[in-house]
Amino acid sequence: MTQQVEALLTEHFRYTPLSLIDDIINTVNTIVYRAIEAIENGLFSIPPQQLGYSPDKDASGTSTSTVNPDHPEAKDEIENGVHQLETLLEATVDKTFDKFEIYTLRNILTVPNELAPWMRLRHYEGLTLPLPSNSPSPESILALRRKVQETRKLNVVLRNTHAKNAATISQLHSFLSPAAQSSPDTSTSLSPADPTSSLSFLISHPSATALGLSLTRPSNGKYDTTDLGTPLSTHTQNLISQLPALRQALEELKPRLKSLPEKIGDVDWESRREERRAYIEGRVRKIVGEKYGGDEIVGAKIGREEVRDLEGVISGMGAEKMEE
Repeated sequence: MTQQVEALLTEHFRYTPLSLIDDIINTVNTIVYRAIEAIENGLFSIPPQQLGYSPDKDASGTSTSTVNPDHPEAKDEIENGVHQLETLLEATVDKTFDKFEIYTLRNILTVPNELAPWMRLRHYEGLTLPLPSNSPSPESILALRRKVQETRKLNVVLRNTHAKNAATISQLHSFLSPAAQSSPDTSTSLSPADPTSSLSFLISHPSATALGLSLTRPSNGKYDTTDLGTPLSTHTQNLISQLPALRQALEELKPRLKSLPEKIGDVDWESRREERRAYIEGRVRKIVGEKYGGDEIVGAKIGREEVRDLEGVISGMGAEKMEE
């Protein structure tokens, strides 16, 4: 059997011809071993007297076969005979099935060498052989299969993400729904944990309308974010533009946090009070202009002309009192 014929039969049967013959031989050997085991068990179950062995007798001449049924000579001979039978059967099976293998491979599981190139299996129907030069190679087909598998995995992930986003959007829409007004005769109110009663003021309050944050509730029950006015987009852009400055300020504050005390009890409140008191007194002295401590007059400075005018007024007032 040539390699081409063997490949053709293997592709047709989905297994090699030799593996079929090996399975048949192994099955026959299993049956032979079971038969030998059954023969051995049967011989051991027969009393030695029935197999032609004389029973053992004691000194008084009484048979002891009922007392000691095991016969050493019979056991050894049975084991030896069973072994020889097993060897004979194995040799016979090997010789016979070697002939069976040769006959099967030459006459049954074979295809004439001159017909093998012209045989076409069923799954090759409709194919143009040999393949054209622009046909895809096995490597390109394998790469496309891998791309398809990865695309399917990505599709599954995107579908799951879309479902999660849809659930989040639905929940956010429920947050923006106006709270249901309770009837006057009922004492029960909406739970504080209910998000619809705590966040609806963001779009339903008059201040939200003034800022352009209110939304018009459509007929389908969901808010359309395209209804937002220009102020909202302006405020959003302004907030986004302030983020770099906030980040920079945060980076500048981080080193200062290390110098702060870890606990409130570690702060020196007495020194802080003294600094505050000194600052307040300094400001008061500067504003009031009274003499405090040394000879320095703290307050607004007065020019010489103003001093002379004040002296003239005081002297004039003194002269009037003396005349009276």
